[in-house]
Amino acid sequence: MKKEQFEKNVTLSMEFSRYVIENPEIAEKIPKGAMVVLLPEDDPELCKENLKIAEMHKEKGQPVVYVRIEKLAPERRSRLINPSFEVVAS
Repeated sequence: MKKEQFEKNVTLSMEFSRYVIENPEIAEKIPKGAMVVLLPEDDPELCKENLKIAEMHKEKGQPVVYVRIEKLAPERRSRLINPSFEVVAS
């Protein structure tokens, strides 16, 4: 179970990083040194575990930012739509 939670959190972290890169104004809202806690609303068990872990590891006086995530969009491998291929003999 811990491995599955780890993998889910890695995915959430990568997607959150992408989101911040695409929306840089979000980064300005996160205080320096803050603990960012990702809370996936579609996975109550992981949400609860992330809250528990955050509580155990936050430092006294450290700002905490809770990021509630409704769900992840389906994964996309490529943004190409219906590419066609033509092989030309040399």
